[in-house]
Amino acid sequence: MSRRTKKPLAKRGPGGDRPKGGPNGGGRPAKAGSAKPGAFKAGPVRGNRGEDGRPLSARPVRKRAERPAAGRPAADRLGTERFAGRSGAASRPRPEAIAPEPEKAKPDAPLPTKVETVVVTADENGMRVDRFLEARFPGLSFSHIQRIVRKGELRVNGKRADSKDRLEEGQSVRIPPLKLDTPKAPGHLSEAEQKTLQTLKEMTLFEDADVLVLNKPAGLAVQGGSGTTRHIDQMLEVMRDAKGQKPRLVHRIDKETAGCLLVAKTRFAATALTGSFRHRSARKIYWALVAGVPKPKQGRISTYLAKDESEEDSIMRVAKHGDDGASHAVTYYAVVETSGQKLAWVSLKPVTGRTHQLRAHMAHIGHAIVGDPKYFNIENWQLPGGLQNRLHLLARRIVIPHPRGGVIDVSAPLPPHMLQSWNLLGLEHDRFDPIEHAPEE
Repeated sequence: MSRRTKKPLAKRGPGGDRPKGGPNGGGRPAKAGSAKPGAFKAGPVRGNRGEDGRPLSARPVRKRAERPAAGRPAADRLGTERFAGRSGAASRPRPEAIAPEPEKAKPDAPLPTKVETVVVTADENGMRVDRFLEARFPGLSFSHIQRIVRKGELRVNGKRADSKDRLEEGQSVRIPPLKLDTPKAPGHLSEAEQKTLQTLKEMTLFEDADVLVLNKPAGLAVQGGSGTTRHIDQMLEVMRDAKGQKPRLVHRIDKETAGCLLVAKTRFAATALTGSFRHRSARKIYWALVAGVPKPKQGRISTYLAKDESEEDSIMRVAKHGDDGASHAVTYYAVVETSGQKLAWVSLKPVTGRTHQLRAHMAHIGHAIVGDPKYFNIENWQLPGGLQNRLHLLARRIVIPHPRGGVIDVSAPLPPHMLQSWNLLGLEHDRFDPIEHAPEE
């Protein structure tokens, strides 16, 4: 569901109050029911009316530049917004408020037919390896990029690199011969490709010329891997344009997690949206069903996470600062409703974006997500009758500045197995929608 009205920005409380820490977060834990300004809490739906009772449609539409936030960069102003409503929406300014900005794409570099070594420029400083290849050689498929990186064919200063590694100005990058996927002429899709395109259309929550937001079903992978033959990145091949440009994934969510997945349809949009994630002006809200009831009912989880690899599987563990491969991870949580003391519906806001962050964090505080095959290890815990033993985690909502102005605000519905659980437990998914507001630090 989407709507195109801009939402008013809420002011901070006196002194810019922010919620205190919870488990592992340092400081005093936030108390349940706290009404401090800026608190991350759950609240009832306000429908289509603002706090003053007036319909939102009656409010003037202002450009974001007219709402200065003292002492904060423009990219961070979204953090002061207060979102409430029965369901999310794709909010865009009216057409006359948008100043179209033509895409300024540099000429495409020819694909190397033999091994080449290139030097990272100042403009490319800080870029991830996969984004570097996408920018240099538009049209390369994600699977092709991952394959050459995984095989060690691409090297940085003579060493193997990971696709997520960030490059530095002056580094030498060895690039193997590359192969560009042949673009398909519009209207010449096979029957199977037409079915794939129709499936993507049925998943679509929001779409315009630059951005696509999909409602990814649980069980469908976002990208390829060993034994994975069907995934979102492969499906997007059917959406290549006449120039051979394919929509690009902006972020990822786990295979068993359902919900909002952001895709850029143009290079201009990919750069802008990736920058919003990097500067943390994007907001992602997740819903989960967890074992027990977290105490306090709202708080902050702050740990270091590192990956433990094995031949059969990989899992994220809580690590110490300075451990090899350890990255800082921060999550805010708030209990929305409970089913006795057995289960709780929680709203989660990841500040960082580590692999399996929410799953590992909830297990770390003793309230693992129901149906999690990797992190649910509570002894003698029985799944209530009627609930499916599947991961109960939904990428419920994404709020991010639109590349050409305004705000994209999209929500995904509960997937079938979670909707069944909510109904059996008497949780009112259509009554509550948490107020998502938590600081970055």
